[in-house]
Amino acid sequence: MIGATKSFRSEVDGDGVATITLDRPDRINSLTFEVYGELRDTFRWLKENGPEVRAIVLRGEGPKGFCSGGDQHDIIAELFSRDMQGLLEFTRMTGALVQAIRTTRPPVVAALHGVVCGAGAVIAAACDIRIGAKDTRFAYLFPKVGLCGADMGAAYLLPRLVGMGRATEILLTGDWVPAEEAHRIGLLNRVVEGDALREEADAFARKLAKGPAFAHAMTKRMLEYEAHVDFATAIEAEAQAQAICMQHPDFLEAHEAWKEKRAPRYR
Repeated sequence: MIGATKSFRSEVDGDGVATITLDRPDRINSLTFEVYGELRDTFRWLKENGPEVRAIVLRGEGPKGFCSGGDQHDIIAELFSRDMQGLLEFTRMTGALVQAIRTTRPPVVAALHGVVCGAGAVIAAACDIRIGAKDTRFAYLFPKVGLCGADMGAAYLLPRLVGMGRATEILLTGDWVPAEEAHRIGLLNRVVEGDALREEADAFARKLAKGPAFAHAMTKRMLEYEAHVDFATAIEAEAQAQAICMQHPDFLEAHEAWKEKRAPRYR
């Protein structure tokens, strides 16, 4: 187990793939204050203290969907009683979860099915790779409940996945986006049959886990950093990042493995 939590299951296999399973299937894995906090802390822990973890699969239990967003009873109802400071504490906590997913060291593969909406859709967008079953359907439902579409980083993440025009439409309307359309516009990396979802996501994560973990972490960091700088700065940053990777033992190991005609054994 990664750590003791009440709101979801977690485990690490022998290949270094951690699986985090949202486990409230009777509520379509809706998020409570506790789930938000424990997920945030788990991804933060993986960034700093999980060297045995080389890739992560994030999935939802049950047939109805990956995650239906914030729980209407456990979260939404309570928010009406909070003042501005209390509301900010909540919205900053939810954003901290997305930031933790984006900045955790191992790559994160989302295995999606059925309902993926509200906060669940933002969490999916925060993952590095999204693999969806054919019944997957996204909705950034915030305008449907009288809120703006810019929540938990959605207005940052979506334009980078699907472009500004499509992101604007999705965030203004809150309409559902089915799997085929999500794949066409770049919101899903792959679409698979429902009974193949777990196998496909696990196989992709194992493929990443067998790769150079140090270099993968650097790739994630550079993708995030270069979204904020001009091209000349990006070129220089990549020069420095690659020089650092060339000093890592994995670079030599890959060369030795090539010469010896064997699979590399990365650290």
